[in-house]
Amino acid sequence: MKAITTTGTMIAIAAAAAFTVSSPASANDAAAAEKLARQEGCLRCHGIDRGKDGPAYKEIAKKYKGKPDAEARLVKHLSSGEKVKFDDGHEEEHKIPKTKDPDQIKNLIQWILSL
Repeated sequence: MKAITTTGTMIAIAAAAAFTVSSPASANDAAAAEKLARQEGCLRCHGIDRGKDGPAYKEIAKKYKGKPDAEARLVKHLSSGEKVKFDDGHEEEHKIPKTKDPDQIKNLIQWILSL
């Protein structure tokens, strides 16, 4: 009987772990991501709900929804300083975040994609 209980407990733990890993709400630390976005000046050009000089984060999430390479493309965009085109037609290099911590960048991108 003890083996059944242990097996049942292990199944319950595995199911809970799978849910935690796949749950969008737990995929990122939203407070830390928003704090980083403020510290890096991202919110000067991007709003969460509304676009400014750059698109709103919710628009970015919508654009990349369901695309398997979304995270990788956004990492490249943030780390390469590639040119961005503005509504008035001028282009500028996208600001590269000062943080070199890849986990912070990944958390920021996952937060944006979760919106």
